[in-house]
Amino acid sequence: MNKTSPHQSLMTLLKSGKAKVGIVGMGYVGLPLALAANRAGLDVIGFDIDPAKIVRLNDGLSTMKTTPDADIAAMRGTGRFRATGKMEELSIPDVVVICVPTPLNKSRDPDLSFVEGTVRSIAKVLRPGQMICLESTTYPGTTAEVVKPILEETGLLQEKDFFLAFSPERENPGSSDYHTATIPKVVGADDPLSREAAETFYAIFVKKVVPVSSAATAEAVKLTENIFRSVNIALANELKHIYATLGVDIWEVVDAAKTKPFGYMPFYPGPGMGGHCIPIDPFYLSWKARQHGVPTRFVELAGEINTAEPGRVIEALTEALSERKQKSLSGARILLLGIAYKKNVDDMRESPALTIFERLEARGSLVDYYDPWIQVIPETREHAKLAQRHSVAWDAAKFAKDYDAVLILTDHDGVDYDTLVRTHDLVMDTRNATRDVPGRKKVLQA
Repeated sequence: MNKTSPHQSLMTLLKSGKAKVGIVGMGYVGLPLALAANRAGLDVIGFDIDPAKIVRLNDGLSTMKTTPDADIAAMRGTGRFRATGKMEELSIPDVVVICVPTPLNKSRDPDLSFVEGTVRSIAKVLRPGQMICLESTTYPGTTAEVVKPILEETGLLQEKDFFLAFSPERENPGSSDYHTATIPKVVGADDPLSREAAETFYAIFVKKVVPVSSAATAEAVKLTENIFRSVNIALANELKHIYATLGVDIWEVVDAAKTKPFGYMPFYPGPGMGGHCIPIDPFYLSWKARQHGVPTRFVELAGEINTAEPGRVIEALTEALSERKQKSLSGARILLLGIAYKKNVDDMRESPALTIFERLEARGSLVDYYDPWIQVIPETREHAKLAQRHSVAWDAAKFAKDYDAVLILTDHDGVDYDTLVRTHDLVMDTRNATRDVPGRKKVLQA
């Protein structure tokens, strides 16, 4: 009697829709993934090290504003989702997807401690027939050079006993146009059986799966997508400063240029780059390239330009205060409007607003912030001094009396920019949020 192989067993479960899924990391990537898999009929276990998240999810409540409570309640209502912090339960899922952070350390080198810790937890309970898929953004070679060796320390082998793939996340928090199920899913693996299993898994709940030849290729796809954005945002930022000296509005230029139906794609300047991907991904590639003696001058230059933007915003504000109010930054009362890294999200990872906040205070400014999406600044690794600071309440008339300047750093919808511009005599806009406001001419761009 022929014994069913681990691959055959896994494929049977995947094709029948009976495979159990474990997702490690219930954040901006893992939670939408859990919702999509659950809606397709799969049993999902959400793993996280944050006890508060586990309690909220099991109570049918969301852990972030971009995902409604109703979605989590509906997922819980199916009886096919639960959250846990018990990593020993990683033996239960047939497919384990890793969606944990991959930050940079203080030296701007990749910090894979979250990935490595998760993989070691999986290795402790790894069994034949399981597939492990890494979605965390990283440098080409991570899956093969870091994840695989840890898993194979168990004595089990890739392709024979377990299956391993990489599929870059493509979440766009706050977007109403793109969802996990509708965004094409790139999948790469270093052996055909792992690739087949990964393709079959994602095809259950994603409309289009795009297979590539290796895990490293899939890892490079994610870096390429975000380095493309980094470079073009850097170009927009540089053009902004050049055009400003010529009396030309970069926003008007981009709006006109994007009417060309071919050969151009609009990118917009800002006060710096935020979010987990764009500020970090270029450094992952440059770090890996240095190991092979390959220069990444173009990539690094883009990073330098974007990293310099918070400083340039502060200098523009310094100049404006001096010219309009005969004041210096020291002692000036500044209101930051928006600290999320982009509009309509409660996500402030790598937000340039936090850098600007700290630098203004270091120069003696008295700084408050208003953000309807982030009422309290949580603990962060890089900006610990700002933890537990509270958003002020919206009161445009009071802002005019209490602050020497208002600096718009996030262009959230639903903010009364009209009243703000009408009542305050020094508003500096880094996001073109006031583009349609009467009296916009008095608003300074930065």
